Amino acid sequence: RSIGEARPGFSPVTMRSPASAANPRYRRWNVTKKGARPKAAKPAAPGPQKKTVGGSKNGGSRMVEPQGPQYYPADDEKKPMYVRTKSKEHQSSKVAKLRSSITPGTVLILLSGRFRGKRVVFLKQLDKSGLLLVSGPFKVNGVPLRRVNQAYVIATSTKVDVSGVDVAKFDDAYFSRAKRVQSAKDDEFFAKQAEKKEIDPKRVADQKAVDDKIMAKLTKPNLKEYLTAPFSLSKGDRPHAMQF
Repeated sequence: RSIGEARPGFSPVTMRSPASAANPRYRRWNVTKKGARPKAAKPAAPGPQKKTVGGSKNGGSRMVEPQGPQYYPADDEKKPMYVRTKSKEHQSSKVAKLRSSITPGTVLILLSGRFRGKRVVFLKQLDKSGLLLVSGPFKVNGVPLRRVNQAYVIATSTKVDVSGVDVAKFDDAYFSRAKRVQSAKDDEFFAKQAEKKEIDPKRVADQKAVDDKIMAKLTKPNLKEYLTAPFSLSKGDRPHAMQF
């Protein structure tokens, strides 16, 4: 073939085969078709303006370019993350997937919060928030029933039988707090500080019921001492080489 001559079966203009030219992927949406969304016309950019300049040697006038924007975004400014969801309700309905190493009865090590370094027993994952329901138990190391994020725990290989513990009543609403009305008066502010928080007797009864079931299963040797001892790292320890 001579230079510029198309191969048989290909268009000399597009150099595509008839099959690929008919493929919808190669078609451009025509804005004149029915149902197309017309693009909004962008405002024309301002051009240079003619301004009078004083001085006998300056020519009397000068073309001045328009000034650019005075605001420049910072490099560390957070941008909204693109999420492929249909609605906010769909986003809120998503629950974090539970790690395969965390099962009911697994002993976890807390890495953050008030009880960081404590070992607790995992009971279940809450349906709405996806947080983990754990307990010390309170009689052993002082950790009550509370919710923790699975991103801030270490799952160990130690297991406790919690099949007899009833945790059906515990959900996110169980741990919700009543909203307090803030006041600007100093007297009321200091009076509220002086008030001592009282623990709900129902919470105490629920904690005792759960602890009794867990304490009955702590029959392995040194298991209570293991739950009591806090987790810490010393100089020279290698966490990545440890087996929990």
